[in-house]
Amino acid sequence: MALAITSSTAISPSIPSRPSNTSFHELKAPFIGSFRPLDSQYQLSMNYSNKRRNSVKPVYAEPKRNDSIVPLAAAVVAAGAEVEEKEEVVVTQQLEDYDQLAKQLENASPLEIMDRALSKFGNDIAIAFSGAEDVSLIEYARLTGRPFRVFSLDTGRLNPETYRFFDTVEKHYGIHIEYMFPDAVEVQALVRNKGLFSFYEDGHQECCRVRKVRPLRRALKGLRAWITGQRKDQSPGTRSEVPVVQVDPVFEGMDGGVGSLVKWNPVANVKGEDVWNFLRAMNVPVNSLHSQGYISIGCEPCTRPVLPGEHEREGRWWWEDAKAKECGLHKGNLKREDLAQHNGDGSVHANGSATVADIFVSRNLVTLNRGGIENLLRLEERREPWIVVLYAPWCQFCQAMEGSYLELAEKLAGSGVMVGKFRADGEQKPFAQQELQLGSFPTILFFPKHSSQPIKYPSEKRDVDSLMAFVNALR
Repeated sequence: MALAITSSTAISPSIPSRPSNTSFHELKAPFIGSFRPLDSQYQLSMNYSNKRRNSVKPVYAEPKRNDSIVPLAAAVVAAGAEVEEKEEVVVTQQLEDYDQLAKQLENASPLEIMDRALSKFGNDIAIAFSGAEDVSLIEYARLTGRPFRVFSLDTGRLNPETYRFFDTVEKHYGIHIEYMFPDAVEVQALVRNKGLFSFYEDGHQECCRVRKVRPLRRALKGLRAWITGQRKDQSPGTRSEVPVVQVDPVFEGMDGGVGSLVKWNPVANVKGEDVWNFLRAMNVPVNSLHSQGYISIGCEPCTRPVLPGEHEREGRWWWEDAKAKECGLHKGNLKREDLAQHNGDGSVHANGSATVADIFVSRNLVTLNRGGIENLLRLEERREPWIVVLYAPWCQFCQAMEGSYLELAEKLAGSGVMVGKFRADGEQKPFAQQELQLGSFPTILFFPKHSSQPIKYPSEKRDVDSLMAFVNALR
């Protein structure tokens, strides 16, 4: 979309002011996607380029698949290491490009970074809004004059004040926030099995995985980039190395595979007090919880006000270790020296033990123990073919493909192909390396019906369409 506004290096200083409350409610401006201009001075040229879509797609929408470009799994298998090598080159190049861009923008203002992000990705990027001081991201997006999208995770456990704030923000900016919700069946199973407040006893990571991480993963599968409010000063020991832009190290975008999603952090280098100075200067609405002593705001049972002098993250999961103040949405930004202490959700229990919630949990999926995988390996004539993932629940790449693999299991249910998982870390790792072709996590194996030798999936593309193509070519 060609927009009648200068680039981020020459943004016009005469940005139109926000209309008064009376005139705002009288505006009848048409919607452009999920963004509605606040003033008629915003003139958008509707000339679409070949690289921009003609219509807005919900943040959770699945990308349209062109069957003609999905490689046959047989060809992928035949290509073997060559395919893996080519993909590594592409991913490395992407990482290098965004590393360089991050260095270029290290001293740029949040407004310039926001403008660069929106201009680069257009309708394929969205702001992740939590209902706290990250409303500053929406204000920066408004100031660019470009169309923008906003999504939020409704966990079902937010404060009433946060829900009212969502409504205020929508009316203030004339936007529709695209809400993502947790899977009702998963929430029901969690609550029925462990109760409403199990996180006080065994840590918050399992609840956060169900209510936040998995919905986020679904949202990001409809995007090529996302914008977060992460700051380096937000969380002691975990976010001090957040870059302003990066290839997302954990989650996948609409194209699937490693390197398919870019993460922008426009306020990474901004101090919390400067964010608040900006919000006051621009007269931006804020969550009423802030006036009650809340700084970092999450779900109601896991958030409380902080005392004078306490760090803002002290109000989150206060019963856990001070370095455990992460829910899993930004686990890819943990400092490397902290990774050994944190589990897959960026959490550590107060006693320092690394307990990790299991992943790939579904009634459509069979959990194999050592005896089960050995039996499957020995059989030369199987009643049905199997696809099995060798995984470690703490592995961020296993976590990133969880949504795709669960969707694959759902699609293959009743098809005659069994879907399984085998935890191959710890004491099982030597066996998996020697007998199951384990090189790194995750490793995906297909066990044909009439062959004892499993076939290893060679590609780094782990989206559901690529996995389905692999299965269809071999079963």
